[in-house]
Amino acid sequence: MRFLLTVVPLTTAFIIAACTHSEPSAPPSEPAAASTAASPAPGKTAPANPTLGSPEWFAWVDKTLAVSDDGHGPRPGTDEWNQAVNRKLGQEAPQTAPGSAEWQQAVDALLRTRVATH
Repeated sequence: MRFLLTVVPLTTAFIIAACTHSEPSAPPSEPAAASTAASPAPGKTAPANPTLGSPEWFAWVDKTLAVSDDGHGPRPGTDEWNQAVNRKLGQEAPQTAPGSAEWQQAVDALLRTRVATH
């Protein structure tokens, strides 16, 4: 019962965070690289508005959770990498299919919460 009291509100928070609308970080006339180039401490701050499943998003998740060790490890987006992300997240890992759009949304919401509080 205690587990449900913890998991249900957490899952609800992830769903709400994943469904919230956010404006693009830069107007279309500005290159996307310009907005991310000034980011302090890559990997420890969330990218402004990456597309889930994009190379930038995978790199941020990989760096934030230290899944790969200097490029050694599973390739981002593979089943092995998705499982490694779940292992790093432990009990907080999303209960959806690893690699799915829902899973990516939940991982993104969780990591943005962690980065914002640290």
